[in-house]
Amino acid sequence: MNHNLSRRHALSFAASLSAAMLLSSCMTPTPYQPEVRGQRIHGGYSEEQLGDNRYRVTFDGNTLTSRERVEGYLLYRAAELTVQNGYDWFRIVDRETERDRRTYVEPSPYYRPWYGYDYWRPYWRYYRPRYGWSDWYPYGRDPFWADDIDVRTVEEYEAHAEIVMGRGAVLKDKTVFDARRVMDDLGPSIERPRER
Repeated sequence: MNHNLSRRHALSFAASLSAAMLLSSCMTPTPYQPEVRGQRIHGGYSEEQLGDNRYRVTFDGNTLTSRERVEGYLLYRAAELTVQNGYDWFRIVDRETERDRRTYVEPSPYYRPWYGYDYWRPYWRYYRPRYGWSDWYPYGRDPFWADDIDVRTVEEYEAHAEIVMGRGAVLKDKTVFDARRVMDDLGPSIERPRER
C-alpha cells in the first residue's frame, strides 16, 4: 500500500472537513445581535443618536436573512431602544429597506471532466422518421466545448428607520408603536446568537 497516497487522502479529508465545519458555522441567518466588525455571523443592529429623543436605527442581514426578518428585527430594536431610554412609544418618521443583489456564474460543482479529458462529454445521435438524424447532448450547446455552469443569485437586505420617542399615552397613528407591546409581540420570534 502506498503510504504517501493514504496520507494525502487523510490530509485532504481533514482539510475538507475543517472547511465544511467553518462554512456550516457561518451558514445561518443573521441573529439579533449588535453589528460588530469581525464577528462570526455578518450583520446585526446599530443606531445613531440624532437628538434627545431621536435615533436612526439600522439592521443589516446576511444573504440568508429574509427581508421580513431584517425589518422585524429593526422594529424590535427600535422598541428595545425606546424602553432602554425611558420612553413608552416611538414614531417612525422615515424608513427604507435596501436590497443588494449579486449574481455569480461559476462552473457547476457537479461537472467533472469525463475520463480525465477536459473537453470530452457524452454525446448521442438518434434517428426519427421524417426528421432524420438529430443530436442530443445532456449538457446543452456544443458537446465538446461547453461547460455546465451554476448561476446563483444572492440578496442581502439592510433596513433603516428614523424614530422619535415619546412618553405617555400611545397616539392613534399607524406610524406610532407601543414599545413594550412590540417587544411582547416580536420577542418569541427573535433568535439570538448561539453560545459557542
